[in-house]
Amino acid sequence: MNTRYILQRLLTTLIVVFGITFVVFLIIQLVPGDPARVILGVAASEENVAALRERLGLNEPMLTQYGKWLGGLVRGDLGNSLITNQSVTAQIIQRLPATLLLAGAGLLVGLTIALPAGIISALKPRSPIDMAATLFSQIGVSIPDFWLGILFVLFFSLTLGWLPSQGYTPITEDPVDWFLHLILPALTVGIISGSIQTRFIRSAMLEVLHEDYVRTARAKGLSEGAVIRRHALRTALITIVTIIGLQLTALLSAVVVVEVVFSWPGLGRLTLDAVLDRDYPLLQGAVFTLATMLALINLGTDLLYFLIDPRIEYA
Repeated sequence: MNTRYILQRLLTTLIVVFGITFVVFLIIQLVPGDPARVILGVAASEENVAALRERLGLNEPMLTQYGKWLGGLVRGDLGNSLITNQSVTAQIIQRLPATLLLAGAGLLVGLTIALPAGIISALKPRSPIDMAATLFSQIGVSIPDFWLGILFVLFFSLTLGWLPSQGYTPITEDPVDWFLHLILPALTVGIISGSIQTRFIRSAMLEVLHEDYVRTARAKGLSEGAVIRRHALRTALITIVTIIGLQLTALLSAVVVVEVVFSWPGLGRLTLDAVLDRDYPLLQGAVFTLATMLALINLGTDLLYFLIDPRIEYA
């Protein structure tokens, strides 16, 4: 693997992450609302609001505020929340595991659906199985995740009473209750993700199955399972890994809405609360964390190509 290429990609990743944080910081300044007014309330006098703005540094120029935030980031300090005065880093560390759990569980559910559905429908095009997989994929792509989550709550929680509708229980406290609270959010995220993955996996497998080397493998007398595992699936794996990487980044973005529906205490819910409270340091820290995670996922996906096929050369 080309070390120079890896270093270039890391440098590009850093530039992208900091570019995102600057754009978000600029947008935050344009959003209507005043954190000082949120903290003190609507009945506070203009003098008190102005004094609090000065104490919090909100009256300084935007570039000065961003420079201070960037300096704190270099020292590993994301600042304190304007509303609670708690450490932003501590709040993110507290919320991040729940978001990673939900995204990982959703990805697992999606792959469990998409891999067999995509492969089987590619092996039997225009069959009832292929038509069912295509219909599932079209419906899944068309349904908003928050609407599907609300339907699950209405049916499984309110109507049948099988599963809890909201909340989160740490696995260390009660593993069974932890799993029960995870089912509906994971299904909501996973079904939407699986429907999208099914379409791409089917297309990737169809393209590979028509290649000459696959027909040659069959002509040699290899079993259909061996042809799929050793030749078709291995070649399509690069496309599948790309799809998984893209879906994982999409999942980390989509869980924001799902966390709100299920009152899931993750990073997405924390980000929404920061937006509503005009909590600039908390919002900036959450966005930086999400941007870093997404950039690292894209980098990791890119580097995985070499492990899948060592013949790939990075220019």
